Amino acid sequence: MRKFHKPGLSHSVLGRASLAFIGAMKLAQMAEMSEDEFESILKKIENNRFFQLLKASGAVHLAEFPNARYASRLYAGYGLKLSSGDLPELADGKGDLVGLIKGIGQEKFEACFLKDAVMSDVERAEECNITAADVARLRDFVNRAFIQAEFEGKAAAPDSKVFSAVAGIGIENGVPVVAFFHREIWKGRYKVNGEKLSEILKDIPATEQSGVEKLLRRMELVDKRKSTLHRALEILINTQADYLLTGEPGRRRPLLQKTLAMNLEVHSSVLNRLISNKSIQLPWGTEAPMSVLLPSSKAVNLERLYVIAVENPEQTDTELCAELKIRHGVELSRRSVAQYRKDLSL
Repeated sequence: MRKFHKPGLSHSVLGRASLAFIGAMKLAQMAEMSEDEFESILKKIENNRFFQLLKASGAVHLAEFPNARYASRLYAGYGLKLSSGDLPELADGKGDLVGLIKGIGQEKFEACFLKDAVMSDVERAEECNITAADVARLRDFVNRAFIQAEFEGKAAAPDSKVFSAVAGIGIENGVPVVAFFHREIWKGRYKVNGEKLSEILKDIPATEQSGVEKLLRRMELVDKRKSTLHRALEILINTQADYLLTGEPGRRRPLLQKTLAMNLEVHSSVLNRLISNKSIQLPWGTEAPMSVLLPSSKAVNLERLYVIAVENPEQTDTELCAELKIRHGVELSRRSVAQYRKDLSL
């Protein structure tokens, strides 16, 4: 009896698929590295004897990023450590709450705001010698996030998350611009001259050519990581220009990671790893995770509702719905507004 074979993928197709998958995994791992870890990878690449040979022959050179700027961190060596996911204080251009907390003193602040003391806002204001408006801001701050590193110093709680600072955002001629902190990382991208590479490979023993190929693949991943982060920052500062110019969290535009990943032509998991532990210095000097520039619709509407509700504490849920629509063109149900007020402890 004649045997029929089921059609299947050729070994070459399977091989390419496997290599693509392995490449994607390696890129995701590299994306998650801190800037210091990534810089050490670059040093290893550039100290590699094959890299030195390719560079000397002109087969590889560094091409600068267009309009690359560099800056020093305002708080050099002071890592951002957070014990919470939401960052109203870091996102607030008027950010002075940390100083306010320090002025009150740790013991009194904990007694009035952190230990569930049954106190009215008037009593808190009198006890801490601050205004009722500042009490409301501190209460909201405590409800949503607390920046341990700013208050306690460099020592962080075990469950705090450490973020790696990438760049600072400044304003030039009314436009947000990015300035990088790690010059060694952002001094340029690796460019390969195909013709010169072919020439130099002829002089390299066949037993060592696999080492060159491995190096080139590593360089390709490194460049992909650089270019993806660079383009992500460009898109984010353009999208959130109003917020970066005003410092008002309610001026942010909702932007999903999935949407940004599509624009960058990378898998969502790669982008998620890339930004999960990266921070940026905002124009007003505070440092915040990149996720501040990727808010959900709910996060933006919470900020907007908070501002309106604090300005008009007497307004009903229905009236707040109407005000949201007038100011921001946002239509929310009365029930949604009621839940948002509960979330904000208003």
